[in-house]
Amino acid sequence: MPVLLNDHDSDLTLRPGTTKSDIVAYLYRNPEWGYSPKDITEALDIPRGTATTTLKRLYDDDYVGKTDDGYYHALGERDDIRRYVSSLEQAHRLFGHHRDADATPEAPEKQIAADRTDEKTDAELAALEDEIGDHDE
Repeated sequence: MPVLLNDHDSDLTLRPGTTKSDIVAYLYRNPEWGYSPKDITEALDIPRGTATTTLKRLYDDDYVGKTDDGYYHALGERDDIRRYVSSLEQAHRLFGHHRDADATPEAPEKQIAADRTDEKTDAELAALEDEIGDHDE
């Protein structure tokens, strides 16, 4: 499948649902702010050690910036990451959680073909095959 080269981000190693992706998304959704590891820990409900280690790796890999006093932030020049975060938001809007995680699925009022027996199905299939055979002749 061809890709539009202007939008192709082959160097990004982010996978949705990972801590790395969650941190990047959080920082790039709030690009005007800098966050300490503690801020990230509290906002994303992840262990402080995980936040600190992941932020350092993201900084070393040039996914995020860091101020001299230890606040991590989005990088203005990373349009590829902005597109990635935007695609996460679009996917969430399309396929996101529309129900409470504890909700039970609704039972259908009527199940399709609930009253159909194997004999009825076989008879219907035979009739369709006969009809197809009539058209082939």
